[in-house]
Amino acid sequence: MHTDQDNNFTIVIPTYREAKNIPDLLKRIASVNFHNRSFEVLLVDDNSQDGTEEIVDQLSTVYPWVRVIVRSNERNLSESVIDGFKNAQYPIVVTMDADLSHPPEKIPEMLAVLAEPGVDIVIGSRYVAGGSTDYYWPRSRKAASWLAALIARYLLSANAKDPLSGFLAIRKKTFFSAEQLNPIGWKIGLEIMIKCHCKNIREVPIHFAQRRYGSSKLNFRISIDYLTHVFRLMSYKLIHLNSDGNKTQ
Repeated sequence: MHTDQDNNFTIVIPTYREAKNIPDLLKRIASVNFHNRSFEVLLVDDNSQDGTEEIVDQLSTVYPWVRVIVRSNERNLSESVIDGFKNAQYPIVVTMDADLSHPPEKIPEMLAVLAEPGVDIVIGSRYVAGGSTDYYWPRSRKAASWLAALIARYLLSANAKDPLSGFLAIRKKTFFSAEQLNPIGWKIGLEIMIKCHCKNIREVPIHFAQRRYGSSKLNFRISIDYLTHVFRLMSYKLIHLNSDGNKTQ
């Protein structure tokens, strides 16, 4: 039996030098009709030292639902998301990017799909019918994104067209069902889908926008980290399958 509190949610947003984007992002979130759900926005900042803390402190007088956690250890987007999930006060967690590429206006639709029976996780997807990417997004980025998603779908049997979206909605109890989360790099969604054994994965179409301020964090090291992460998850799946097979014998 679900209560009204079961519908409340936390938006976890990892940040690193995204101070210029934060006011517009919070303004857009504030304009969304969440249908009387209680919510909070938790910015998890990797010690940007770019004014993020001061901006959040000022805006919290206008938006009392926003707060910031500053991590002082090594910069890692996935670990920032995990820390955000652990500190979230509500039973549903949404994670999205800070650069305005993910539309917060789609969150109510994602939450509605997550509320359907048996749904484990909902992805804001660029690659389902109705989804799209910004016209000005570089072709090289589009090609790299498509190839990375293809690798994930086939090597990991990830039952989603856009498993690398980074725009996700999931229940905390599903997230905490994972045996151990140890992602490499930035694609926390893959780690969650595999380690939390998400079977019923649903996708909601989104328009993925070009960032307005700041620069992309994508570089060669991140690409290598991604491939390393994929092969680590492949090993996890093989070990898990073998373990399950032995249990049934």
